[in-house]
Amino acid sequence: MPVPILAACDVHKSYGRGATRFDALRGVSLEIAQGESVAIIGKSGSGKSTLMHLLALLDKPTEGAVELSGHDAAGLSSAVLNRTRNSTFGFVFQQFFLNPGSSVLDNVTLPLRIAGVPRAERNRRGMAALAQLELESKAKNRATDLSGGQKQRVVIARALVNDPSVIFADEPTGNLDTATGAVVEDILLELNRTRGITLIVVTHDEDLANRCDRRVYIRDGLIVDDLTSSAIAAANAEVAA
Repeated sequence: MPVPILAACDVHKSYGRGATRFDALRGVSLEIAQGESVAIIGKSGSGKSTLMHLLALLDKPTEGAVELSGHDAAGLSSAVLNRTRNSTFGFVFQQFFLNPGSSVLDNVTLPLRIAGVPRAERNRRGMAALAQLELESKAKNRATDLSGGQKQRVVIARALVNDPSVIFADEPTGNLDTATGAVVEDILLELNRTRGITLIVVTHDEDLANRCDRRVYIRDGLIVDDLTSSAIAAANAEVAA
């Protein structure tokens, strides 16, 4: 069996102490293979975003372990963690987190600037990422001049600029109308299927979830269902028969 690119091993996450303690995750185990598209689904407060933050190494579990390619992330140095978050992972959030006064190109190349990549190479790679999203003509525009859908495509270009192995998307269509959201879904799933980028999506949008290889349902800090598309299709076929 191949080693999962990411795994949560009996993970617990709590906030506060005593009477104010809140258990966001209460013993979650999950393995994600390279190249999968996985939707983590749940209501507000279910723990889905907390789980994504732990898998993305943006936070640490109170108990249990998160593994990256079979290695406990707790043993990674701060430098390796920062490099992983900046290069191995790409992030697409509901809130765009763009610098409104900077150009589109400067927003896209921010991870490269953090990594110390020279300007000429940053610009070359940034323009290549924008071209993939059909936004090269907007490179000199300020982020404030863009529509919501264009801003989300810029965020995806920024996530791609370091050629990541994994993209984390937290409610990526939450601020978009239905038609624009469908375009963003198409882009993310096309990247997963044509380039083999592992896609981990946190969503309450069943339509988006239904397009992923797996649907992981979380409720009250626990995984209550983990379904593959093939298993769902087989069950539907059996019902139809």
